[in-house]
Amino acid sequence: MFEDLKPHLVELRKRLGISVATLLVMFLVCFTYWQPLLAWMLEPLKSVLPSESKVIFTALQEPFFTALKVSFFASFIVSLPIIFWQFWLFVAPGLYDNEKKLVIPFVTFATIMFLMGSSFCYYIVIPLGFEFLVNFGGELFTALPKIGEYVGFFTKLLFGFGLAFELPVITFFFAKIGLVDDRTLKDFFRYAIVVIFLVSALLTPPDVLTQFLMAGPLVILYGVSILVARAVNPALPEDDEDDDEDEDELEEDAK
Repeated sequence: MFEDLKPHLVELRKRLGISVATLLVMFLVCFTYWQPLLAWMLEPLKSVLPSESKVIFTALQEPFFTALKVSFFASFIVSLPIIFWQFWLFVAPGLYDNEKKLVIPFVTFATIMFLMGSSFCYYIVIPLGFEFLVNFGGELFTALPKIGEYVGFFTKLLFGFGLAFELPVITFFFAKIGLVDDRTLKDFFRYAIVVIFLVSALLTPPDVLTQFLMAGPLVILYGVSILVARAVNPALPEDDEDDDEDEDELEEDAK
């Protein structure tokens, strides 16, 4: 059994090695620009902070580790095309020749969808969510956000939205290998709504508006995913499925 898995493990190690090497190279590049990158991350917060508030740090090592976090997150974003490309090359041996040619559309759309989700979060969700959080109790407290905690919260939001917007791309992949079809997604729709709102509550600030700003696009993307699955792996008509099941039962009885 191990001998059968060995080629796959070697291939996985190769793809992970290329992805990690790309991340390291991009990290070194991004680290030289960590200050403008951090300024870009701080812009939504500073736009809603009162004049008497400022961003602070309370540990001596906090600025340095914040610079590392900023550089790593930026390097991950820049490396996305290579990471998606390596993932496709890993699964390509199990695909047909015509499916292997989809590597460029897959990498392109996967990268675009992640960037769309992150941009939606940065330009719409974060300003509204941060304004609510900063102004809540503003008459009683003075906002002094810690830079390390802010960057962690900021990157978590952007990554969560970027990953959420990959739903149609993930559906395409699963439909292509036959794991899901449009009927499967339709039948799961009512449960998907509950999951979407639970994920939105976990990833967004604790106010209803920003939760709906994440849940709304996800519901739309789920509908898009159904169309993607229908185009890639449409479900058989129910009559045909019943006939297939009857044939299988007859074959089993004959055996």
